[in-house]
Amino acid sequence: MEKRQIGNSDLYVSQLGLGCMSLGSNEQKARYILDKALDSGINYLDTADLYDFGKNEEIVGKALKGKRDQVILATKVGNHFEGQNGGWYWDPSKAYIKSEVKESLRRLGTDYIDLYQLHGGTIDDPIDETIEAFEDLKQEGVIRYYGISSIRPNVIREYIKRSSIVSVMMQYSLLDRRPEEEMLDLLHKHRISVLARGPLAKGMLSNQAEKKAEAKGKEGYLDYRAQELQTIAEKLKEYSSHNRSSNALALQYVLQHPAVTAAVFGASSVQQLEDNLSIQNADPLTAEDVKHLQSISKPIKYANHR
Repeated sequence: MEKRQIGNSDLYVSQLGLGCMSLGSNEQKARYILDKALDSGINYLDTADLYDFGKNEEIVGKALKGKRDQVILATKVGNHFEGQNGGWYWDPSKAYIKSEVKESLRRLGTDYIDLYQLHGGTIDDPIDETIEAFEDLKQEGVIRYYGISSIRPNVIREYIKRSSIVSVMMQYSLLDRRPEEEMLDLLHKHRISVLARGPLAKGMLSNQAEKKAEAKGKEGYLDYRAQELQTIAEKLKEYSSHNRSSNALALQYVLQHPAVTAAVFGASSVQQLEDNLSIQNADPLTAEDVKHLQSISKPIKYANHR
């Protein structure tokens, strides 16, 4: 699988990354999906301390025993939780980040994290303190690089100016084209990579798009009404072919911008994983294809979440 550089780091990741949140709590099933992903050439795994309140990190860590050197492992921090009671609050403080990283390392069964990401953020955060925590962890060799997971343009701009982040994980898909308006070109200019999460928009851009749109788009999605989602699903299916599935088209679309290093999808089954791996045998996306895909969707601007 094609590998791409994250920012100006020495991390090279597969163009498809596996978001581990959807793996579930069945360790055997999760291990099977992870093994299939690694065998297929995926080397970027993305988890977070908040997923199942640490359980997800534990599952990923166990599955990677003896394989740690084969992956670029990313996790996230900032959501302060206590035990398994389901309660958490936002905490981007230096003290929390530097203590919580030890817990993530323990759960993951590793002594370093390739990419440590702030799991959110607001413009009112103590940003310099947060950056200082990540820089300390880099100096200590506990993490190799750091980034943020955010869709807030104003927050992202502050980290561009004040930190040495190498990546921004943000929601980006054919149905959520907000990053195109003000983020993608800016990040590319600063050699900061985009890790695109939600590239299939809850499955509404997958091979099961019509069914997913009916189930998950009843109340609409962003600026789209339910009927619009169904129409897009139908048009995407019409444009797909035996050489390029709806999944492949959706993934290719987000990967065509030079700022995007990886499309990070979730998978709760091997079938979902294989549907996305079909991109490897798909016909290349042309400029004409991009224009057509944009014509069946619409650009959206960030209004909230500034």
